[in-house]
Amino acid sequence: MLKRLFGATLILAGLLLLLATALPFIRGNEWWVRIWDFPRAQVTVLLLVVGAGMVATFPIRKPFNAIFLAALGLAAAYQAWRVHPYTPLHGVEAIQAESCDDASRLRILVANVLMGNEDAESVLGLVRTLGPDMVLLLETNHWWDSRLNKLRPDYPHVVAHPQDDSYGMHLFSRLPLVNPRVRFLLEDYVPSIVTRVRLRSGEEIDFHGVHPMPPPLDDTDERDAELLLVARQVHEDPLPAVVAGDLNDVAWSRTTRRFQEISGLLDPRIGRGLYPTFNADWPLLRWPLDHIFFEEEFVLLDLKVLPDIGSDHFPVYVSLCHQPGAAAVHTEPAPDPDDLRDAKRAIREGREEANEPE
Repeated sequence: MLKRLFGATLILAGLLLLLATALPFIRGNEWWVRIWDFPRAQVTVLLLVVGAGMVATFPIRKPFNAIFLAALGLAAAYQAWRVHPYTPLHGVEAIQAESCDDASRLRILVANVLMGNEDAESVLGLVRTLGPDMVLLLETNHWWDSRLNKLRPDYPHVVAHPQDDSYGMHLFSRLPLVNPRVRFLLEDYVPSIVTRVRLRSGEEIDFHGVHPMPPPLDDTDERDAELLLVARQVHEDPLPAVVAGDLNDVAWSRTTRRFQEISGLLDPRIGRGLYPTFNADWPLLRWPLDHIFFEEEFVLLDLKVLPDIGSDHFPVYVSLCHQPGAAAVHTEPAPDPDDLRDAKRAIREGREEANEPE
């Protein structure tokens, strides 16, 4: 009886995992489809566990068992293939440098602080310890705004846009900001920050801080459109760019891949690791939602996910070196005609969803 119940549980679990693997093939933006882009690493492990349970429980010579086990194996291989670029088994996309002149160095800290989190001292202490050049903080409300004033003596260049709806953001910089702006690309309550940053070398770069709408219980039209709008702007601007923030999307999703191909930005996680930042409260259900992408003129010095700050996100830190000659070494992502057509359609659909004009 117990063996039969265990076997039925394995089959049911296997069917659900096969469904979770198949749903993202649907080309729609419904949240219940796109949400399965997120746990690909976890689904891979569960498929292998269920497959091992099948081998231990059922005679594999029976046709149904053999076919079902093969389906589990193919699904696991596909899921692993989608995630494997974000492991050391894949070649790196962004090359690493061991040293850098201080004038060309750029250190960035990104943290979604969680609006209801009141552990401001952990955030302030982390900033003091690392001493980054730029600090992008997300989900900052007016309570956080008052606490973050302590950073202003060390970070004289500030873009502050507190909101009490989880979409506020603050940018603190030691480096001069040129024409900083808060923009609303789609919805009038979802801001983003864009500014030029003057490095110590005198060179200028573009910086985009973003936090689009999350997909759970919301379709992804507006999130995808905002990311692709930023990608298009990066592509059209001649200055090297950095895009950072909580993208509410995983590194291996179709939208993030298209974002990279249109913008030409590099992902430092490729060839190095997953670097999951969410959910800090669920050790077995974590994936990379917080990102820092950069132009091919930068090389990587350091990348790390930082300790808990009381939020449901872990902060992420990157140290870059601006070396224009690195563009000749990197192979930047590039779009094909299908990507450009699909991006244009995604932007149109996102604007229609937000009732924004073309």
